[in-house]
Amino acid sequence: MSTGQDYTDARPLQVRMADDLRRKIETGELGQGAQLPTYDDLAREYLCSLAVARKAVDLLRQQGLVITKQGLGSFVRERSAMVRHGVERYARHHWKGIEPATILGAEATNQGRKATRIIRGLGVTPAPALVAERLGIAEGTDVWARKRTTFLDGRPNQLADSYYPLAIAQGTPLMEEETGPGGDFARLDEAGHSPTRIREEWHARMPSGPERAALRLPDGTPVIDFIRTIIDQSGEPVEVMLSVIAGDTTSFIYEFPVPD
Repeated sequence: MSTGQDYTDARPLQVRMADDLRRKIETGELGQGAQLPTYDDLAREYLCSLAVARKAVDLLRQQGLVITKQGLGSFVRERSAMVRHGVERYARHHWKGIEPATILGAEATNQGRKATRIIRGLGVTPAPALVAERLGIAEGTDVWARKRTTFLDGRPNQLADSYYPLAIAQGTPLMEEETGPGGDFARLDEAGHSPTRIREEWHARMPSGPERAALRLPDGTPVIDFIRTIIDQSGEPVEVMLSVIAGDTTSFIYEFPVPD
């Protein structure tokens, strides 16, 4: 750590230490998975007490840069985010092609990843306010809900709850645990409600306790509230998905023509 300006730097020593270690992480000097120096080594390097060294590492842990393994030490957190390619991820050839797949499944396969999911709930439920507003129905109206947790390479990355008008879901595989090749997009298409337009809404925040547990989030990891509305060829909203995504598992790329 540079000492040339230490006498005029008003930041507490643990903050300066944490900032210096963060710089090493961001530049790759301390690569993903690398072990941080021990508290004793940090104390000697930065001429500080063990208590200050612990506080510096705690700051990095709170920022989601470092994880501590009991009895082993602290390590630079490994990040392996999957890229979500905006508009392209919804292309019809993914869910209506020769080998139809779900949106997430196709995206994961194309990036050498494996996507799986478990069903947390299936059934009729009163429409939450966010869902009712987007489906154009009264809050509390019965809708069909599919609640699931998705995984990337075995790690939970998303709590995804989809809601459909009962008239659309009734009598289709959307009411079953396995929706079949192509997932919900293909089933909506077969039911005469071809996905034609998508509206996405994104909001970042810190997770609740249950969300942290369900997504196995390390300290300092935000989540993204993702609301997706599928609109069919007639302009009717046919599905609303409320999703909570682990912020460290996904990066977003959008490429599109500039409108006139």
